[in-house]
Amino acid sequence: MPVIVGYLPTPEGAAALERGIHEASLRGERLIVVNASRGDALAGDASIAAGAALAGAARLLADSGVEHEIRQPQRGRSPAEELVRTAEEDEASMIVIGLRRRSPVGKILWGSTAQEVLLEADGPVVAVKPARR
Repeated sequence: MPVIVGYLPTPEGAAALERGIHEASLRGERLIVVNASRGDALAGDASIAAGAALAGAARLLADSGVEHEIRQPQRGRSPAEELVRTAEEDEASMIVIGLRRRSPVGKILWGSTAQEVLLEADGPVVAVKPARR
């Protein structure tokens, strides 16, 4: 049973990745890192920066000694759908996600991937926040 981590090159994604590595190591499980975004969320210069951040995440994973894989699904599903579906298909022990602090209006306008994962996942979801700056 793997641990599933939702990863984007953000402070929230880094916090989720660190916790996912910890959880997988603690349980002796493999880690599946799901790097999914909403369509054009990371386009242009942001896409180049995201590629560099993903390479850094891959190095962190390699250094961790945890068995892992990185998946970048291109099926047109939302990030939440990808995480929940991956957890179901791979019979995950848990999903780890990063939380971003948002205003109530921001949640209404853009929705909440975290909320969707929390409501739709059948198994445990661990939600972490990055350290305050």
